[in-house]
Amino acid sequence: MKIEKRWIISFVIISMVCITGVLWPAVSGTSPVLSQFATTDHIIPADVAWMLTSCCLVLIMTPGLSFFYGGMVGKKNVISTMLQSFICLGVVTLLWVVVGFSLAFGEPMGIHIGSGFYSFVGNPGTFAFMDYVGMLPHKKIASTVPFMLYALFQMKFAVIAPAIITGSFAERVRFISYLLFICLFTLFIYAPLCHAVWYPTGILGSYFGVKDFAGGTVVHMSAGFAALAGVIVLGKRKNSRHVPTNIPFVLLGTGMLWFGWIGFNAGSSLEANGVAAMAFATTTTASAAAMLTWIFFDRINGRKVSALGACIGAVVGLVSITPAAGYVSVPESMFFGFIAALVSNWVVNAKFLEGIDDTLDVFACHGVGGIMGMILTAIFAHGKDASLLHGGWNVFGHHMMALVLVSIYTFFGAYILFKITNRIIPMRVTEESEIMGLDLSQHDETLYPIECSDLVIDEE
Repeated sequence: MKIEKRWIISFVIISMVCITGVLWPAVSGTSPVLSQFATTDHIIPADVAWMLTSCCLVLIMTPGLSFFYGGMVGKKNVISTMLQSFICLGVVTLLWVVVGFSLAFGEPMGIHIGSGFYSFVGNPGTFAFMDYVGMLPHKKIASTVPFMLYALFQMKFAVIAPAIITGSFAERVRFISYLLFICLFTLFIYAPLCHAVWYPTGILGSYFGVKDFAGGTVVHMSAGFAALAGVIVLGKRKNSRHVPTNIPFVLLGTGMLWFGWIGFNAGSSLEANGVAAMAFATTTTASAAAMLTWIFFDRINGRKVSALGACIGAVVGLVSITPAAGYVSVPESMFFGFIAALVSNWVVNAKFLEGIDDTLDVFACHGVGGIMGMILTAIFAHGKDASLLHGGWNVFGHHMMALVLVSIYTFFGAYILFKITNRIIPMRVTEESEIMGLDLSQHDETLYPIECSDLVIDEE
C-alpha cells in the first residue's frame, strides 16, 4: 500500500508536538502573568467538585453526538460519521493545550476605543503548552477553582464545536482534509470568538454587551454557520436521500447529549450555587418543551410523530436555552424551547433550502437554534437594563449588531478556511468512494461484516 505524503507529514507533526512537550522548559522566575492569579486560599472545594463533574459531563457530549449523528446517516457511512465527531477529542485537545487556550484566554490583543480597551484574541504564547496554567485560581476569569480546571472545562467546549459541523457534510468528506479543517477552524474562528465573548476585555462581551451564558453564540452559531459554508463548498451528495440506519443510536445519543448538557450549561456558572441550579432547571425544561412542540407541529403538518423528530426537537431546545440558561426563569425557558422548535422545524422543511445538502440539518438546528437563543436572551435576560423587557434597549440593539457580525465572521471565515483546505487537500471524496461509502473507502471498516474486503478503495 502506497503511503501518501500527507500522512507522513501528519505523523511528523504529531511527533514534533509530543517531543516538544517533553522538552518544553518548565516556567520559572517572575512574569506579569503571575500577578493575575490568587492564592490557593481562594479555592472553594465545592466549586472544584462541581466543575470536575461538569468537565466529565461535557466530555460525554461528544461521544453522544457521535451516536446522534451516526444513527441518522446511511448504513455505509455510520462509522465514518461517528469517527469524525469522536476524533475531535484527540485533535482539539492537543491543539488546545499547545496554543488554543492561549488564543482564547491569553493576554488580550486588541484596540482602544475611547477610554476602553477591547480585545479580539489572546496572545498565543501566554499559556503555550499550558505555561502558568496550574493549581492557582485566576482573579478575573475563574476565581474559586484552579485555572487548570477552567482550561479543561473550556477545552470540552472547543472539542464539541467542530464535531457539530460534521453532520452537515457527512457522507462525502475526505478524512485527512477534515482533520486539517478542524485545526484551522479552532485556531481562526472558535478561539478568537471565544475570546471576544468570554474574556473580560473581549470586544463582543465588554463593548457590545453580548450575553452568552454557556455557548449559544460561541459554540452553536459558529458551528452552524461553518456547517452552512461547508455544504456550499462541498456541494450535494450523489444520493442526497437516505434512510437513517439506527434510530436507537439517535435516541441514545440524544440522552447522552441531554445528560451532558447539564454540565455544559449549569457548569458555566463556574460555581456550585443557585445559578447552576437554575441553569439546570431551565436547560431541561426548554428541551422538554421543544421536544413536544416539534412532534406536535410535525403532526399538524401531516407528518408522523417520530422518534427522530422528538430527538431533534430536544436538541434544538438545548441549543436555544444555552446562551440564556442562567439569565432567565423556568417558565420563560419553556418559551425558548417552543419558539426555537417552531422556527427550526420550519427551516428544516423549507423548500427554499432544498438546493443546499446539509445532510443532518446542522444549520437549521444548531445555527438557527443559536440565533433564536441569542435574540431571545436579548429580550428576556433578567437584571437591570439587561434586556429589552428589562429596560435594556441598547443591550438589545447591540445584541442584534453582534449577531450580524458573528454571522458574517463565522460564515465567511469558515468559507475561506474550507477553500484553503480544499486547495491543500481536496475535501470531496471521489464519486466511486462516495458510492461505496466512507466506512469502507476511508477506514476499511463496516457496520456489518462483509465477505469481500478486497472491494476497498485506497484513495488516501
